[in-house]
Amino acid sequence: MNLAAVPLAASHPGFLSPSGVEVAFLLVGLVTLGAAAVSVTTRQLVHAALWLVVALGGLAVEYLLLTAEFIAWVQVLIYVGSVVVLLLFGLMLTKAPIGRSPDADSGNRPVALAVALAAAAALVWVVVDAFRKTWIELDGPAQGSTEVSGEILFRHWVLPFEALSVLLLAALVGAIVLSRKNAKEARD
Repeated sequence: MNLAAVPLAASHPGFLSPSGVEVAFLLVGLVTLGAAAVSVTTRQLVHAALWLVVALGGLAVEYLLLTAEFIAWVQVLIYVGSVVVLLLFGLMLTKAPIGRSPDADSGNRPVALAVALAAAAALVWVVVDAFRKTWIELDGPAQGSTEVSGEILFRHWVLPFEALSVLLLAALVGAIVLSRKNAKEARD
């Protein structure tokens, strides 16, 4: 038995002795997964939007635990602050049903579940296949830092980012126009 290897092995925690950050990451991940599942399975649209806030907030906490503070605050400001508010405004302006809606349940749950599982399996397969031989470079700035995130965002993702913002603006303007037409028709 090599006694020189024992202190080295004891000094590095392994799979069976996780750190506090790893335990917190797992617990927040389970809460986020649960909130996402409730968000897509509830039949009340407003409750789905509020559970979406919990799921997106959980993702922001996960980013903080991964020391990607910039991405975490972008998650909070853009997704939790803007997208969910836009979704709730859209629900209010289009006079969508607030409570349970029979229109929201088409009876195709088994087919939808099969399609969702197939899509998830395909996504996992593509990601695993794409990154099977990829190594993460540890030299240079941290991957979640503002410098690296900004460089990637403004070099590769400017066009999709701006297209998404125009799409969200068009959805908000469309909801306002639809609600105004209904208000005019009700007055006439």
